Parts: sequence; structure tokens; C-alpha cells
Amino acid sequence: MKAHMSLTDVLTALAVVAIWGTNFVVIKIGLQDLPPLLFSALRFLFAALPMVLFVRHPGASWRLVAAYGLFQFTLEFALLFIGMRLGMPAGLTSLVIQLQAFFTIGMAVLLLGERPHWLQLAGAAIAFGGMLLVAAHLDNRATLLGFSLVVLSAISWGAANIVTKKMAKVDAVALMVWGSLYAMPPLFLASLLFEGIGAWQTAWQHASWRTVGAVLYQSYPNTILCFGLWSLLMKRYPAATIAPFALLVPVTGMASSALFLGERLHWWVFAAGALVLAGLVLNLYGPRWQALTIKAPPTA
Repeated sequence: MKAHMSLTDVLTALAVVAIWGTNFVVIKIGLQDLPPLLFSALRFLFAALPMVLFVRHPGASWRLVAAYGLFQFTLEFALLFIGMRLGMPAGLTSLVIQLQAFFTIGMAVLLLGERPHWLQLAGAAIAFGGMLLVAAHLDNRATLLGFSLVVLSAISWGAANIVTKKMAKVDAVALMVWGSLYAMPPLFLASLLFEGIGAWQTAWQHASWRTVGAVLYQSYPNTILCFGLWSLLMKRYPAATIAPFALLVPVTGMASSALFLGERLHWWVFAAGALVLAGLVLNLYGPRWQALTIKAPPTA
């Protein structure tokens, strides 16, 4: 693996982060034309097809791949899209979903017997403090429900990470494509049951280029392109070099939401963002920093 990133790869990582961050704006726009479950189902329809015809199955057990699709795609995005439809702002959603890192730690402790470093626990406490600050300032009941659904979405993402840990090393793009294929049927079924065929007909009648663009942006640049580029960078450089770029997703998410949707960035949004990002940094780097401090030779 390379030790230092080239300028091209740095710009590639920043482009991926920018696409992932602005994706929350695209979701908000798409939800103006599509019901949330149908929107999510269409996203994974195009993410799976026609790619699944050209990409081999990841090689892991079909049960594990199906479970990955269920948690990473079906449940996570159904909850995320419904939460945003109920009024959760795009910028805040990009921040709250980052709680998945801490839910992953908690599930790894309960299900895999892993022991988190105390600094990781401290980071989780700081980040959850930021979430309490967000919840305290959501003055609309529907938005508070939306916030709760986005938190549940983050829990589902954490569950998907645990499923991934149970797999042998698999190709990330193949897992994404086949996971999308497994996620698609339950999403279409849920949309049919809960949103109804009438909602499908209305969506078709009112479909516009904006609707098509929102779905395709979700499926191709956001899912296939960014996932592929991120996997390539993770193979080329140490994880510790690439992972910190993900911390910029809520930054680009909140900035693009303010720019394109006119969302107001109150003082408590900045404070909550600072707490969550501080918690993520402590979770990612805290144990390493302490280890380096302990190993550092005493100075004369």
C-alpha cells in the first residue's frame, strides 16, 4: 500500500465525499415527487440492474448477502427516506446518520464479544450529547418522529456492518450490486402495501426530469460510482488514511443543504455537528494516539 496519497486520489476522495454529502439534498428533492418507499425501491432497482448481469455474486453465503441487503439498503433507506419525508432536514440527516459508527461498536460488543477502548466509549458519549442537543431543538412532533426514524436507520446501518464482519473478504462492488438486488423486492412490496398502487400511478403521472434525475443520481453516481471509487482507494491506501475523509460527509451535507435548500444553520446545529465530529475523531484516532503516547520514548 502507498504511504502518501497522490493529488489525484485526494481530489477523488473529496469528490466522493461531495457527492455523498449533496446526496441528502437530492433525496429531499426526490421526495417531493415520489413516496419514500417507492423512491428507495427505484434506487436499488437501477443500482442492481443491469449491473447484476455482469458482476459475479460476492461469494459469501446468500443468507449473509441477503441480510446485508436487508439492513444496509432495505431498512436503512426506508427509515431514512420516511424520516426525511416527515420533515427531518437534509443537513441534519447527514449528521445524525453518522451515529452508525457508534451503534456498530455497541453491537460488536454484544454480538461479537469485542471490547471497545475507553476512548471510543468517550467518543460515543460526546457524539450522543450532540444528538440530544438536536432532539432538544426539534420543536415539531413530525420532525422529532423523523429524527427517531433516522436514528433507527443508523442502527440498521450498524447491523449491516456486523453482517459484513461475518463475511470472508468479498468484492465491495459485487456486494453492493447483489445487496441492491436482494433489497429491491421487499421495498417494492412494502411500497405496494403501505403506499398503494394509487401512489405509484400518481408518481408516474407527475414524473418529470427532476424525478428521473433524482433516482438516477441515487443509483449511479452516489451508489455505483462512489462505492467503486471508495473501494479502490481503500485497497490502494491504509484504512486510516482514507476513513477520515468520511468525516467530511456531514460537513458537505449541511453546507449543500444550506446552499441549495435554504436550510438555516442555527447555532445548535454547529454545536451538535462539532460534538458528533469530535466524537468520531476520538473514536477513530483516540486509541492510536494513546498507543503512540505510551510507546514514545521519554525526552531528556
